[in-house]
Amino acid sequence: MKKIVVLLILIALCLWQYVRTLDAGEDPFLRSDYSKLRPVKVERVIPSKEVSQLQAIVQEAQAKGLTLSIAGQRHSQGGHTYYKDSIVLDMTSFNKVLAIDAQAKTVIVQSGATWADVQRAINPYGLAVKTMQSQNIFTIGGSISVNAHGRDIRNGSLISSVDSFRLLCADGTIRNVSRSDNAELFQLALGGYGLFGVILEVTLSLTDDVVYEMQSEATTVEAYTDFFINQVKRNPDIHMHLARISVAPGTFLTEMYATNYRVRPELHVADYNKLKLNDSYVLPLKFLFGLNRSFDWGKDALWALQRKFLIGHSSILTRNNAMRSESDFMDYSSDAKNDLLQEYFVPVEHFAELVQSIRPILQEEDLNLLNITVRYVNHDEEATLSYAKSDMFALVCLFNTPIHAAGQAKMTEGIRRIIDQVERVQGSYYLPYAPFPSVEQFRAIYPKADDFFRAKEKWDPQHVFMNYFYDDYSNRLRSQFSDENL
Repeated sequence: MKKIVVLLILIALCLWQYVRTLDAGEDPFLRSDYSKLRPVKVERVIPSKEVSQLQAIVQEAQAKGLTLSIAGQRHSQGGHTYYKDSIVLDMTSFNKVLAIDAQAKTVIVQSGATWADVQRAINPYGLAVKTMQSQNIFTIGGSISVNAHGRDIRNGSLISSVDSFRLLCADGTIRNVSRSDNAELFQLALGGYGLFGVILEVTLSLTDDVVYEMQSEATTVEAYTDFFINQVKRNPDIHMHLARISVAPGTFLTEMYATNYRVRPELHVADYNKLKLNDSYVLPLKFLFGLNRSFDWGKDALWALQRKFLIGHSSILTRNNAMRSESDFMDYSSDAKNDLLQEYFVPVEHFAELVQSIRPILQEEDLNLLNITVRYVNHDEEATLSYAKSDMFALVCLFNTPIHAAGQAKMTEGIRRIIDQVERVQGSYYLPYAPFPSVEQFRAIYPKADDFFRAKEKWDPQHVFMNYFYDDYSNRLRSQFSDENL
């Protein structure tokens, strides 16, 4: 009876958190992002709908010495979408799908549209997206600005499926940008975190929608690299893949399960291509994940349930539906704590070595690690701030951490220790998240950072486009440059 009462109380608390999230008001001039770490006052937020409107705002900012920040769904966590006293361009209403060429397999879309908008438009043509995040709630412009990657193991990071885009630059002009036109801006703005202008319309290359069989199987950290190379990557029928590492105390960073999406060419897309809605198990899973945040036994229970209901089971779905999770993204709400992402890229051959090296760090620092998802990213250094310096596994780590100063100082110390291990195996880390890494670590892992910030001075000398990513790293870098030149 006592266990039932405790369970009911926990359910009530979870529901209260959910309702609190829905009802939470927001000062329209107090801006932050999902991290909640650095709220500041901005001058105003402008919903963006027309190119002429955006061009007039940029020209005004240039003339009056104002700063602009660019925001989509605001899921980045390092201050990339706002800046103190800036004008924030809210791009979410700049969201039209403009043209689909079924024969060429391309789509032209405004940057504020979400991947869900694109999927709804292209699904009737039997087409699908090549690369996007695991969820389809993000904007195209936001995904391009962080050079996103996802479950697809054949098409690389997002830059590989961008044909071209139009960019509203700091001087108020609009430039066509591609690998042949304004090629320097192509490499800078893709993965450029909104610092080189407003991405307007984007032309994306697409692929065919196909039917997959999704199936999960057990593996281990020690065995995973060999499993992936020999059973996944060398199998041309497997198009998408992800894995998860156990964070349960009993099997901490030792057990894994892997999920493969294997093409079934004998099945007809038309029989399966109705776009699915939110899964019915989302709310129960959110409840279980809430226990995962608070209790070690919750982590053990969640891992056991995942293994029980996934391993050995299979389902049939199309590519569009496999890339169509519309569930809420990181909607945890607390005044004292928050869920924060960090992401590390490790060369395939060093995967087990890295995991083994960070295990004691996580335990010694007592960091509350909730989940590690593993994805594969092909070697791709086209973007100036590229993260895939070789064929790599991405370890997407979700932490629950206090947001007060002492908690963040502890988090910073732990993350920097982890990044030391990442650097030791020639890995890298992802930049859309809270800036726990030091300037020295940033410069070591992103050797083209100096070129990136010098290009910023060339294309935007008045710093019309500003955010805290620039503030955190460029200003400190410039200070170090000055010290080095004394």
